[in-house]
Amino acid sequence: MRLTKKMIAMALISGMVLSTAACGGGSSTTETTTAATEAAPAKEETTAAGEAETTAETAAEAVEGKDMSEVKVGISIYQFADNFMTLYREELQKYLTEELGVKSENISIMDGKNDQGEQMNQIRNFITQGYDVMIINLVQASSEPTVTEECNAAGIPVVYINREPEADREQAWVDEGIKATYVGADARQSGTYQGEEIVELENKGDADGDGVVRYIMVQGDPENVDAQYRTEFSVKALTDAGVEVEELVKMRGDWDQTKGQEITANALSQHGDKIDVVFCNNDAMALGALQAIEAAGRKVNEDIYLVGVDALVEVVEHVTNGNMTGTVFNDYFGQAHTAADKAMDFVNGADVDNVYMVDYVKVTPDNAAEILEKIK
Repeated sequence: MRLTKKMIAMALISGMVLSTAACGGGSSTTETTTAATEAAPAKEETTAAGEAETTAETAAEAVEGKDMSEVKVGISIYQFADNFMTLYREELQKYLTEELGVKSENISIMDGKNDQGEQMNQIRNFITQGYDVMIINLVQASSEPTVTEECNAAGIPVVYINREPEADREQAWVDEGIKATYVGADARQSGTYQGEEIVELENKGDADGDGVVRYIMVQGDPENVDAQYRTEFSVKALTDAGVEVEELVKMRGDWDQTKGQEITANALSQHGDKIDVVFCNNDAMALGALQAIEAAGRKVNEDIYLVGVDALVEVVEHVTNGNMTGTVFNDYFGQAHTAADKAMDFVNGADVDNVYMVDYVKVTPDNAAEILEKIK
Protein backbone atom coordinates (compact mmCIF):
# COMPACT_ATOMS: atom_id res chain seq x y z
CA MET A 1 0.00 0.00 0.00
CA ARG A 2 3.00 2.34 -0.26
CA LEU A 3 2.45 5.38 -2.40
CA THR A 4 4.77 5.87 -5.33
CA LYS A 5 7.24 8.74 -5.37
CA LYS A 6 5.10 10.47 -7.96
CA MET A 7 1.95 10.12 -5.85
CA ILE A 8 3.66 11.49 -2.76
CA ALA A 9 5.05 14.42 -4.66
CA MET A 10 1.64 15.23 -6.07
CA ALA A 11 -0.05 14.87 -2.68
CA LEU A 12 2.34 17.41 -1.21
CA ILE A 13 2.30 20.06 -3.95
CA SER A 14 1.39 23.07 -1.92
CA GLY A 15 -0.83 24.79 -4.41
CA MET A 16 -2.90 21.86 -5.65
CA VAL A 17 -5.03 20.43 -2.92
CA LEU A 18 -8.74 20.86 -3.61
CA SER A 19 -11.22 18.21 -4.70
CA THR A 20 -14.81 18.47 -5.83
CA ALA A 21 -16.50 17.42 -2.76
CA ALA A 22 -7.57 15.31 12.52
CA CYS A 23 -3.73 17.07 17.30
CA GLY A 24 -0.76 16.97 18.85
CA GLY A 25 2.99 19.80 22.26
CA GLY A 26 5.57 25.21 21.85
CA SER A 27 4.33 28.36 23.56
CA SER A 28 0.82 29.41 24.29
CA THR A 29 0.72 33.15 23.74
CA THR A 30 -1.89 34.82 21.56
CA GLU A 31 -0.67 35.42 18.02
CA THR A 32 -2.36 37.66 15.48
CA THR A 33 -1.33 39.33 12.29
CA THR A 34 -3.53 42.34 12.94
CA ALA A 35 -3.13 45.03 15.53
CA ALA A 36 -2.18 42.44 18.14
CA THR A 37 0.78 40.17 17.49
CA GLU A 38 0.91 37.80 15.22
CA ALA A 39 -20.46 10.50 8.23
CA ALA A 40 -22.25 12.98 6.13
CA PRO A 41 -23.35 12.35 2.53
CA ALA A 42 -20.88 12.93 -0.22
CA LYS A 43 -17.73 13.12 1.89
CA GLU A 44 -15.13 13.47 -0.82
CA GLU A 45 -11.40 12.92 -0.56
CA THR A 46 -8.75 15.15 -2.07
CA THR A 47 -6.72 13.10 -4.53
CA ALA A 48 -3.76 13.89 -6.74
CA ALA A 49 -6.08 13.99 -9.75
CA GLY A 50 -8.57 16.24 -7.99
CA GLU A 51 -5.80 18.52 -6.80
CA ALA A 52 -4.77 19.22 -10.37
CA GLU A 53 -8.22 20.65 -11.06
CA THR A 54 -8.20 23.44 -8.47
CA THR A 55 -5.14 25.54 -7.74
CA ALA A 56 -4.51 28.93 -6.25
CA GLU A 57 -4.81 30.32 -9.77
CA THR A 58 -8.33 28.97 -10.28
CA ALA A 59 -9.26 30.10 -6.79
CA ALA A 60 -8.22 33.60 -7.83
CA GLU A 61 -10.41 33.33 -10.91
CA ALA A 62 -13.38 32.32 -8.75
CA VAL A 63 -13.07 35.55 -6.76
CA GLU A 64 -12.76 37.85 -9.75
CA GLY A 65 -14.32 41.19 -8.98
CA LYS A 66 -13.72 40.87 -5.25
CA ASP A 67 -10.74 42.61 -3.65
CA MET A 68 -9.20 39.71 -1.77
CA SER A 69 -6.66 41.94 -0.10
CA GLU A 70 -9.44 43.53 1.94
CA VAL A 71 -11.11 40.31 3.12
CA LYS A 72 -10.92 40.00 6.90
CA VAL A 73 -10.18 36.45 8.06
CA GLY A 74 -10.54 35.50 11.72
CA ILE A 75 -8.68 32.33 12.75
CA SER A 76 -8.75 30.63 16.15
CA ILE A 77 -6.45 27.66 16.83
CA TYR A 78 -7.32 25.43 19.77
CA GLN A 79 -3.81 25.76 21.22
CA PHE A 80 -0.55 27.21 19.93
CA ALA A 81 1.34 24.76 22.17
CA ASP A 82 0.73 22.01 19.61
CA ASN A 83 3.50 21.07 17.20
CA PHE A 84 1.24 20.07 14.34
CA MET A 85 -1.13 23.03 14.60
CA THR A 86 1.89 25.36 14.63
CA LEU A 87 2.92 24.03 11.22
CA TYR A 88 -0.69 24.21 10.06
CA ARG A 89 -1.34 27.82 11.08
CA GLU A 90 1.98 29.02 9.68
CA GLU A 91 1.18 27.43 6.32
CA LEU A 92 -2.38 28.77 6.47
CA GLN A 93 -1.17 32.33 6.99
CA LYS A 94 1.50 32.00 4.31
CA TYR A 95 -0.96 30.68 1.73
CA LEU A 96 -3.58 33.33 2.49
CA THR A 97 -1.11 36.16 2.03
CA GLU A 98 1.30 34.91 -0.62
CA GLU A 99 -1.06 32.92 -2.84
CA LEU A 100 -4.52 34.39 -2.26
CA GLY A 101 -3.43 37.99 -1.74
CA VAL A 102 -5.08 38.71 1.60
CA LYS A 103 -3.33 41.53 3.46
CA SER A 104 -1.52 40.25 6.52
CA GLU A 105 -3.09 42.98 8.65
CA ASN A 106 -6.51 41.61 7.72
CA ILE A 107 -5.71 38.16 9.12
CA SER A 108 -6.07 37.61 12.85
CA ILE A 109 -4.79 34.33 14.28
CA MET A 110 -5.68 33.72 17.92
CA ASP A 111 -4.57 31.14 20.48
CA GLY A 112 -7.53 29.38 22.08
CA LYS A 113 -5.20 28.24 24.88
CA ASN A 114 -7.11 24.93 25.03
CA ASP A 115 -9.92 26.83 26.76
CA GLN A 116 -13.34 26.79 25.12
CA GLY A 117 -14.45 29.92 26.98
CA GLU A 118 -11.39 31.79 25.74
CA GLN A 119 -12.05 30.65 22.20
CA MET A 120 -15.72 31.67 22.34
CA ASN A 121 -14.63 35.16 23.39
CA GLN A 122 -12.33 35.31 20.38
CA ILE A 123 -15.09 34.19 18.03
CA ARG A 124 -17.52 36.76 19.46
CA ASN A 125 -14.88 39.46 19.02
CA PHE A 126 -14.51 38.44 15.37
CA ILE A 127 -18.29 38.81 15.01
CA THR A 128 -18.33 42.21 16.71
CA GLN A 129 -15.46 43.42 14.52
CA GLY A 130 -17.25 42.36 11.34
CA TYR A 131 -14.89 39.71 9.99
CA ASP A 132 -15.87 38.27 6.60
CA VAL A 133 -15.10 34.63 7.33
CA MET A 134 -13.70 32.48 10.13
CA ILE A 135 -11.43 29.44 10.16
CA ILE A 136 -11.85 27.63 13.47
CA ASN A 137 -9.88 24.79 15.05
CA LEU A 138 -12.26 24.02 17.91
CA VAL A 139 -11.06 23.44 21.44
CA GLN A 140 -14.04 21.13 21.87
CA ALA A 141 -15.83 19.73 18.84
CA SER A 142 -19.01 19.63 20.91
CA SER A 143 -19.09 23.45 20.92
CA GLU A 144 -19.72 23.56 17.16
CA PRO A 145 -23.52 24.07 17.36
CA THR A 146 -23.08 27.22 19.48
CA VAL A 147 -20.29 28.58 17.28
CA THR A 148 -22.22 27.87 14.09
CA GLU A 149 -25.44 29.40 15.42
CA GLU A 150 -23.76 32.65 16.46
CA CYS A 151 -21.74 32.96 13.25
CA ASN A 152 -24.74 32.12 11.08
CA ALA A 153 -26.86 34.73 12.87
CA ALA A 154 -24.14 37.28 12.07
CA GLY A 155 -23.95 36.14 8.44
CA ILE A 156 -20.34 34.97 8.78
CA PRO A 157 -19.33 31.66 7.13
CA VAL A 158 -17.17 29.21 9.08
CA VAL A 159 -14.53 26.74 7.94
CA TYR A 160 -13.88 24.19 10.68
CA ILE A 161 -10.48 22.51 10.61
CA ASN A 162 -8.68 19.55 12.20
CA ARG A 163 -11.33 18.63 14.79
CA GLU A 164 -14.40 17.27 13.07
CA PRO A 165 -17.93 17.99 14.31
CA GLU A 166 -20.52 15.20 14.45
CA ALA A 167 -21.73 13.86 11.10
CA ASP A 168 -25.33 14.84 11.83
CA ARG A 169 -24.19 18.40 12.41
CA GLU A 170 -22.35 18.43 9.09
CA GLN A 171 -25.59 17.28 7.46
CA ALA A 172 -27.53 19.99 9.30
CA TRP A 173 -25.42 22.65 7.58
CA VAL A 174 -26.70 21.31 4.27
CA ASP A 175 -30.30 20.87 5.37
CA GLU A 176 -30.50 24.33 6.93
CA GLY A 177 -28.51 26.17 4.28
CA ILE A 178 -25.80 27.19 6.75
CA LYS A 179 -22.49 28.42 5.37
CA ALA A 180 -20.18 26.04 7.19
CA THR A 181 -17.78 23.32 6.10
CA TYR A 182 -15.19 21.00 7.58
CA VAL A 183 -11.70 20.47 6.16
CA GLY A 184 -9.64 17.66 7.61
CA ALA A 185 -8.37 14.14 7.17
CA ASP A 186 -9.99 10.83 8.04
CA ALA A 187 -8.34 9.72 11.27
CA ARG A 188 -9.37 6.13 10.56
CA GLN A 189 -6.92 6.18 7.67
CA SER A 190 -4.10 7.42 9.90
CA GLY A 191 -4.76 4.70 12.47
CA THR A 192 -4.89 2.05 9.77
CA TYR A 193 -1.57 3.25 8.38
CA GLN A 194 0.03 3.03 11.82
CA GLY A 195 -1.10 -0.56 12.18
CA GLU A 196 0.03 -1.44 8.67
CA GLU A 197 3.50 -0.11 9.42
CA ILE A 198 3.70 -2.73 12.16
CA VAL A 199 2.07 -5.53 10.12
CA GLU A 200 4.52 -4.92 7.26
CA LEU A 201 7.49 -5.69 9.49
CA GLU A 202 9.02 -9.11 8.95
CA ASN A 203 7.90 -10.26 12.42
CA LYS A 204 4.62 -8.27 12.31
CA GLY A 205 5.62 -6.43 15.47
CA ASP A 206 6.21 -9.52 17.60
CA ALA A 207 9.54 -8.32 18.99
CA ASP A 208 10.01 -11.15 21.50
CA GLY A 209 8.74 -13.85 19.13
CA ASP A 210 6.17 -15.35 21.50
CA GLY A 211 3.29 -15.18 19.02
CA VAL A 212 1.46 -12.25 20.62
CA VAL A 213 1.96 -8.55 19.90
CA ARG A 214 1.63 -6.78 23.23
CA TYR A 215 1.27 -3.03 23.01
CA ILE A 216 0.69 0.16 24.91
CA MET A 217 -1.53 2.91 23.53
CA VAL A 218 -0.67 6.54 24.28
CA GLN A 219 -3.85 8.44 23.45
CA GLY A 220 -4.41 12.11 22.77
CA ASP A 221 -7.75 13.21 24.16
CA PRO A 222 -10.14 10.21 24.33
CA GLU A 223 -13.07 12.55 23.65
CA ASN A 224 -11.47 13.67 20.38
CA VAL A 225 -12.60 11.69 17.34
CA ASP A 226 -9.07 11.59 15.91
CA ALA A 227 -7.79 9.97 19.09
CA GLN A 228 -10.67 7.50 19.08
CA TYR A 229 -10.17 6.45 15.48
CA ARG A 230 -6.38 6.25 15.66
CA THR A 231 -6.64 4.11 18.76
CA GLU A 232 -9.20 1.77 17.25
CA PHE A 233 -7.96 1.43 13.71
CA SER A 234 -4.26 1.02 14.47
CA VAL A 235 -5.04 -2.14 16.41
CA LYS A 236 -7.72 -3.22 13.92
CA ALA A 237 -5.10 -3.27 11.16
CA LEU A 238 -3.18 -5.87 13.17
CA THR A 239 -6.18 -8.06 13.99
CA ASP A 240 -7.45 -7.84 10.40
CA ALA A 241 -4.07 -9.24 9.34
CA GLY A 242 -4.51 -12.17 11.70
CA VAL A 243 -2.10 -10.91 14.36
CA GLU A 244 -2.90 -11.84 17.95
CA VAL A 245 -2.70 -8.76 20.17
CA GLU A 246 -2.85 -7.88 23.84
CA GLU A 247 -3.30 -4.38 25.24
CA LEU A 248 -1.11 -3.76 28.28
CA VAL A 249 -1.71 -0.04 28.82
CA LYS A 250 -4.00 2.61 27.35
CA MET A 251 -3.63 6.09 28.84
CA ARG A 252 -4.48 9.67 27.97
CA GLY A 253 -1.48 11.81 27.01
CA ASP A 254 -3.32 14.93 25.77
CA TRP A 255 -1.07 15.17 22.69
CA ASP A 256 1.78 16.25 24.98
CA GLN A 257 5.42 15.09 24.74
CA THR A 258 6.06 15.11 28.48
CA LYS A 259 2.96 13.04 29.16
CA GLY A 260 3.95 10.62 26.41
CA GLN A 261 7.30 10.17 28.10
CA GLU A 262 5.72 9.61 31.52
CA ILE A 263 3.13 7.10 30.31
CA THR A 264 5.71 5.08 28.40
CA ALA A 265 8.23 5.16 31.24
CA ASN A 266 5.64 3.89 33.70
CA ALA A 267 4.51 1.18 31.29
CA LEU A 268 8.08 0.02 30.70
CA SER A 269 8.68 -0.05 34.43
CA GLN A 270 5.56 -2.14 34.96
CA HIS A 271 5.67 -4.46 31.95
CA GLY A 272 9.30 -4.38 30.83
CA ASP A 273 10.22 -6.68 27.95
CA LYS A 274 6.60 -7.74 27.45
CA ILE A 275 5.97 -4.56 25.46
CA ASP A 276 6.42 -5.14 21.73
CA VAL A 277 4.85 -1.99 20.29
CA VAL A 278 4.16 1.56 21.44
CA PHE A 279 1.33 3.26 19.54
CA CYS A 280 1.07 7.04 19.95
CA ASN A 281 -1.84 9.08 18.62
CA ASN A 282 0.57 11.82 17.57
CA ASP A 283 4.27 12.49 17.08
CA ALA A 284 4.74 14.77 20.09
CA MET A 285 3.80 11.91 22.40
CA ALA A 286 5.90 9.55 20.30
CA LEU A 287 8.95 11.75 20.89
CA GLY A 288 8.28 11.48 24.62
CA ALA A 289 7.87 7.72 24.28
CA LEU A 290 11.22 7.53 22.49
CA GLN A 291 12.88 9.31 25.41
CA ALA A 292 11.44 6.75 27.82
CA ILE A 293 12.41 3.82 25.60
CA GLU A 294 16.01 4.99 25.34
CA ALA A 295 16.19 5.68 29.08
CA ALA A 296 15.02 2.12 29.74
CA GLY A 297 17.82 0.69 27.61
CA ARG A 298 15.48 -0.54 24.87
CA LYS A 299 16.22 -0.13 21.16
CA VAL A 300 13.52 0.81 18.66
CA ASN A 301 13.33 -1.56 15.68
CA GLU A 302 15.34 -4.18 17.56
CA ASP A 303 13.39 -5.14 20.68
CA ILE A 304 10.48 -2.68 20.51
CA TYR A 305 8.58 -0.73 17.84
CA LEU A 306 7.25 2.83 17.93
CA VAL A 307 4.84 4.68 15.62
CA GLY A 308 3.21 8.11 15.70
CA VAL A 309 1.14 10.44 13.52
CA ASP A 310 1.85 13.90 12.05
CA ALA A 311 5.31 13.51 10.43
CA LEU A 312 7.01 16.23 12.43
CA VAL A 313 10.48 16.95 11.05
CA GLU A 314 12.26 15.51 14.09
CA VAL A 315 10.22 12.32 13.92
CA VAL A 316 10.77 11.80 10.20
CA GLU A 317 14.49 12.23 10.85
CA HIS A 318 14.21 9.48 13.47
CA VAL A 319 12.45 7.22 10.96
CA THR A 320 15.25 7.91 8.49
CA ASN A 321 17.99 6.96 10.95
CA GLY A 322 16.12 3.97 12.39
CA ASN A 323 15.20 5.40 15.79
CA MET A 324 11.48 5.21 15.07
CA THR A 325 9.52 2.60 13.17
CA GLY A 326 7.24 4.98 11.31
CA THR A 327 4.77 7.84 11.37
CA VAL A 328 1.94 9.12 9.20
CA PHE A 329 2.07 12.44 7.37
CA ASN A 330 -0.92 14.56 8.33
CA ASP A 331 -0.84 16.77 5.23
CA TYR A 332 -1.06 20.24 6.72
CA PHE A 333 -0.14 21.74 3.34
CA GLY A 334 -3.20 20.24 1.69
CA GLN A 335 -5.49 20.95 4.62
CA ALA A 336 -4.37 24.56 5.11
CA HIS A 337 -4.68 25.36 1.42
CA THR A 338 -8.10 23.74 1.15
CA ALA A 339 -9.34 25.59 4.23
CA ALA A 340 -8.14 28.95 2.85
CA ASP A 341 -9.61 28.32 -0.60
CA LYS A 342 -12.98 27.30 0.85
CA ALA A 343 -13.00 30.41 3.05
CA MET A 344 -12.53 32.56 -0.06
CA ASP A 345 -15.22 30.61 -1.90
CA PHE A 346 -17.64 31.40 0.90
CA VAL A 347 -16.79 35.10 0.76
CA ASN A 348 -17.45 35.16 -2.97
CA GLY A 349 -20.67 33.20 -2.93
CA ALA A 350 -19.31 30.09 -4.62
CA ASP A 351 -20.76 26.67 -3.84
CA VAL A 352 -19.03 24.96 -0.93
CA ASP A 353 -19.68 21.37 0.15
CA ASN A 354 -20.00 20.43 3.80
CA VAL A 355 -16.89 18.21 4.05
CA TYR A 356 -13.48 18.07 2.36
CA MET A 357 -11.00 15.32 3.18
CA VAL A 358 -7.25 15.29 2.46
CA ASP A 359 -5.37 11.98 2.40
CA TYR A 360 -2.72 10.97 4.90
CA VAL A 361 0.60 9.55 3.65
CA LYS A 362 2.35 6.61 5.29
CA VAL A 363 5.96 7.42 6.29
CA THR A 364 8.38 4.49 6.47
CA PRO A 365 12.15 4.10 6.00
CA ASP A 366 11.45 3.62 2.29
CA ASN A 367 10.11 7.14 1.73
CA ALA A 368 11.11 9.07 4.88
CA ALA A 369 13.97 10.94 3.19
CA GLU A 370 11.66 12.10 0.41
CA ILE A 371 8.99 13.23 2.88
CA LEU A 372 11.64 15.03 4.92
CA GLU A 373 12.71 16.99 1.86
CA LYS A 374 9.13 18.18 1.40
CA ILE A 375 8.51 19.33 4.97
CA LYS A 376 11.86 20.85 6.01
